Amino acid sequence: MATYDLIIVGAGALGSFHAYQAAKAGQRVLLLEKDRYPVGATVRNFGQVVPSGLAGRWFDYGRRSLEIYRTIQRETDLTVRENGTVYLASDADEWTLANELHDRYERIGYPSELLSKAQCLANYPGLQPDYVMGGLFFPGEMSVEPEQMIHRLIAFIQRRYGVDYRPGSLVIDCQSNYSGAIVTLANRQRFQAGRVLICGGHEVRLLFPEVLAEAELVVSKLQMLLAEPVPGLILPGNILTGLTIRRYEAFQECPSYARLKTPEHLAELKKWGIHILFKQATDGSIIVGDSHEYADATQAEDLGYHTQDFINDLMLTEARRIVQFPLTIRKTWAGFYSQTTAEIFEHDIDENIRIVTGIGGKGMSSGAGYAEDSIRHWLGVSA
Repeated sequence: MATYDLIIVGAGALGSFHAYQAAKAGQRVLLLEKDRYPVGATVRNFGQVVPSGLAGRWFDYGRRSLEIYRTIQRETDLTVRENGTVYLASDADEWTLANELHDRYERIGYPSELLSKAQCLANYPGLQPDYVMGGLFFPGEMSVEPEQMIHRLIAFIQRRYGVDYRPGSLVIDCQSNYSGAIVTLANRQRFQAGRVLICGGHEVRLLFPEVLAEAELVVSKLQMLLAEPVPGLILPGNILTGLTIRRYEAFQECPSYARLKTPEHLAELKKWGIHILFKQATDGSIIVGDSHEYADATQAEDLGYHTQDFINDLMLTEARRIVQFPLTIRKTWAGFYSQTTAEIFEHDIDENIRIVTGIGGKGMSSGAGYAEDSIRHWLGVSA
């Protein structure tokens, strides 16, 4: 039976960045993925690395994540593009919040720049002039191609650090023994390790369901759309809008947020957790989204596997209020991720087995920095 220092269950961003940090610190790591390749939240998102929208320690993890992405990108192409993030304010309230966040980040040395309406229209072709009041730009933030990044990261940690990656490996049992912990796959293959880390995303029924049933985990369902390329159109970086200013945690910490009112024309969008973001992929197609519906993680089926046309229509109507270029939809999909009111779910089954899930929508922006801190504290090692 093969033996390792650390077995990680789940090869999404959270699991893979833990594997990277542990292997870089000299640990023998086995990374197990139940599917033939990751198909969960890691590949169903915008691919935006946007620490500016995070608060508290998650901003710090996000800032560190930018450095980690840069470090790996220097060794292998993770599809990282350091082309910045802009938040477009559409009214006076949103513009006030943008100014307040700019001031706060200026005090702590996180670079940002306030853009006039004219600068926004010049820098981001195709915006509706009537929508834009001004913008807040973060030059150091990044975008990646979500369907490619995780494959390239896994290939890199295999090649560079000797991580043993085994896709198509469904873990059905995990328990401690005299020398650490042992995992059993559906094909009855078994592996031994000193420690086991479970990063199973929103799948909460396979291992330790009784623990996760009491964890107050919620699954969020997001609807997203992919629009066809528009000849000649170049949209640099991550384009976030007024609804995002009204939603993201960083803005909620600004002094004026408590006085923010929801205009009547945004009430239905708020009801479905809609905030409009745009990101152009390297092939010219444009990701547009997203919405948020919620269910208890033990009842995730209630969210359904389908997308709802009326939610897509709400998003497209608002998107067309923001941009002038045609949005011809190629495909739509639903993404799912788990979250918790405690920011993330961290639970030790015992001294050898730990569960980490429920990072919510923060994984792409802050997961790399969080994993570094997690490995350092749990294993007592650092690279």
